[in-house]
Amino acid sequence: MTESRATHLTTACPHLEGASLCPAAGESTAPARPTGAPDYEPPRPRPLGPLSALLRAAWRGDGDLLSLLPKEAYEVDVSPLGYSRRSILIVNAPELTRTVLTNPTEIYPKNDLMVGALRPLVGDSIFVSDGAPWRRQRRMIDPAFSHIRLTRAFGAMTAALDDCEARLASAARSGESFSIDLSMSQLTADIICRTVFSTSLDTDVARDVFTSFAHFERRVAHVEIRRLIFDRAFKDIPQKADVLESCRLIRAHMGTLLDSHLAAGASFDDICSAVIAARDAETGAAFTREELIDQLGVFFLAGHETTASALTWAMFIAAERPEVAQRIRAEVEDVAGTGEIGFEAVKRLTYTRNVFKESMRLYPPITFIPRVAAEATTIGRYKVKRGAMIMIAPWTIHRHEKLWRDPHRFDPDRFLPEREHEMVPGAYLPFGFGPRICVGAAFATLEATLILARLFRRFDVHPLEPGKVEPVARLTTRPKHEIMAQARLRAG
Repeated sequence: MTESRATHLTTACPHLEGASLCPAAGESTAPARPTGAPDYEPPRPRPLGPLSALLRAAWRGDGDLLSLLPKEAYEVDVSPLGYSRRSILIVNAPELTRTVLTNPTEIYPKNDLMVGALRPLVGDSIFVSDGAPWRRQRRMIDPAFSHIRLTRAFGAMTAALDDCEARLASAARSGESFSIDLSMSQLTADIICRTVFSTSLDTDVARDVFTSFAHFERRVAHVEIRRLIFDRAFKDIPQKADVLESCRLIRAHMGTLLDSHLAAGASFDDICSAVIAARDAETGAAFTREELIDQLGVFFLAGHETTASALTWAMFIAAERPEVAQRIRAEVEDVAGTGEIGFEAVKRLTYTRNVFKESMRLYPPITFIPRVAAEATTIGRYKVKRGAMIMIAPWTIHRHEKLWRDPHRFDPDRFLPEREHEMVPGAYLPFGFGPRICVGAAFATLEATLILARLFRRFDVHPLEPGKVEPVARLTTRPKHEIMAQARLRAG
């Protein structure tokens, strides 16, 4: 990028002052490319072309924020989206993202647009609240997660996987194709339901929740992209009747699960029981029923949707690249032989776990972490005016030219201990960073490693139209269309 282009970008954003947008020559901190690494770049978005085409797509609701990212967003520390009526800054430098994500939420609160869109679904839960309300909820919720042991959760994962394998085996014997993304959503939702509520997920409930959430996610994504570009012209759309009905249905199912749990009167060792029993250390108050539905809805939706997103991409990559699937199988055989893949065995599946980690690098479940500058402030040496939207974008950070060598290439061995020196601290944040880091990171990693190990040991999986796969940014990083595949039972 030339100096004049950098100057133009800086000038185009009135909420950013004194920013040097152009990396100096030779400034890249990315390591040299290792020899023998596979040459494979999974699908990434196609740019929408000229600005006029981009704006038309956004107006129609066909656009996607990934397609709107300029090339500079993958090259510089701070990049403004100059075509939006609202000033938006994409912050990539790890030392700057730490500044935003570790500062008090009163300085960098959550983005008002996204909070407003999510509130009909998850209320004022821990996912959307800021400041004192967030701190109160976090104090009450953290013990619920520390209470749940991964060894106990492993049993829920295994039971749900048994059912998933049975479904895929039936499809394999009949020759039917299956949806990778739908299968991963169903599996992870069943796991989280067993972990939160101590019951398997009813098929009809699952269908209702998935259909409603998919509709909600699409509508919110379409509205938010138009809001970002055209500011507040569409501020009422998330409250339309169809979106509110989707939220009502999902919350009704969460309420039914909660009431059934309470009516059972049993002492369950699960997250729901722990959250019901939670008390504020300062006031002694418990969560109200509506607050419980808020929190349990977040656990259920975030707990399965983010992992399902990451697993969808890991499954697709391993299915499309036979050498990846074969290395998973070889590692499983070396660690567990033909026997059960137990809890201790999963901890030794280094390559399989790194396939999941690399999939989350290329397709981070949470594509963007939006914040707002509540007051005039500075981020590093950059002056930011009040009201600027600040995007911490794992998508661009994980693919940044200054932070990663061959950033679009799939290379699970990046995460081997002998290559730790190549990692730029703070350049990998699939679970967020700072006080709001995801409390379920260890759970999700264990779950995903087990799923990949078991499914690829038992099945050959072949995507039917890999050339048509394209990622989009909704509430999570999802394929634009379902990824259909064929499963074949392996001998033995």
